[in-house]
Amino acid sequence: MNTQTTFNNLHRNELFKGRLPEDIISNPNYSIFPGFIDVHVHLREPGFSYKETIATGTRAAICGGYSTVASMPNLNPVPDSIENLNVQLDIIKKDALVNVYPFAAITKGQLGNELSDIDALYDKVIGFSDDGRGVQSDEMMEKAMLKVKSHDSIIAAHCEVNSLAPSPESEYLQLERDLKLVSKIGVRYHMCHCSTKESIDLIRQAKKAGLPVTCETAPHYLIFTENDVQDSGNYKMNPPIRGLKDKEALLEAICDGTIDMIATDHAPHSSEEKSKGFAGSLNGIVGLETAFPLMYTYLVKAQVISLDRLIELMSIAPRKVFRIQDDGLCVFDLNQKYIIDPQCFKSKGRSCPYGGMEVYGKHIATSIKGVINE
Repeated sequence: MNTQTTFNNLHRNELFKGRLPEDIISNPNYSIFPGFIDVHVHLREPGFSYKETIATGTRAAICGGYSTVASMPNLNPVPDSIENLNVQLDIIKKDALVNVYPFAAITKGQLGNELSDIDALYDKVIGFSDDGRGVQSDEMMEKAMLKVKSHDSIIAAHCEVNSLAPSPESEYLQLERDLKLVSKIGVRYHMCHCSTKESIDLIRQAKKAGLPVTCETAPHYLIFTENDVQDSGNYKMNPPIRGLKDKEALLEAICDGTIDMIATDHAPHSSEEKSKGFAGSLNGIVGLETAFPLMYTYLVKAQVISLDRLIELMSIAPRKVFRIQDDGLCVFDLNQKYIIDPQCFKSKGRSCPYGGMEVYGKHIATSIKGVINE
């Protein structure tokens, strides 16, 4: 799909009449794209609404051009049963401003000891993840893959060997284990927040072998290296920002298709939780409202990838991999530059390393099911 040709040509009025206001359609300075999809977002509700709510998180998503997000399961209660999942679904139905598809937990309580009720959950969730924790037991992950495979669902894996964290080995050694199981079982497998060169090498090999494997990375791994990290909670996330060789490998993988999509890992915390310096702060930064302008500025304008490739990474590929039906649209003024100010975010979270950075690509509007949000 050539996004530029399809969405920004002389037939814009035919394509978007009734879906966007006429003043937007006719404005030659505005670029129109299929709504972005973020498959890795922490909305913190139920259980941690002081960090974020479904209402504030989805408002932030709108301001980033997202029409769909997938919410991670480290909540209270953990969505490991229908009863627990329904608590979240009720809030989504009442408060969500964009499409929200939850992940269910792989294991009960995300504790790694017993499988969640996968048989009851599979058709009500987008997939299964214990994000924030790696499944430590080889036997438990194999059981999970067999059960998820039986329902043709997908596992979105946080790869981390606890005893080795936060080293690069912690990530890629667990990925290596998982890929051996995927080769044996054939389950659809998606790696979350890839951050190391070795992980990229393993994913590339798995794809060449024809395994049903995909992966994502996040904007902060494509912009920063460990040399940029300051003694601030704004730079604290898991996995951490890595070295230059890792960043270079990720950029190469963005170009050659090894990385399938960009996800934000939007993970808000309270200001108090992020104010204790790098060592004392909790893991997680916010990213929904900055992902596209950052990636447009640092990848497209820097001539690392084309604009069409960026839209594939942020919109087209997530739809395909996670089988998402979404006809949303987003509108940006690519020529308008501005300074990122976290105090202006719609998210409750303010902690990120992007404050003060100059970027191109101002959000104009997001259309979801024909409803315009600006």
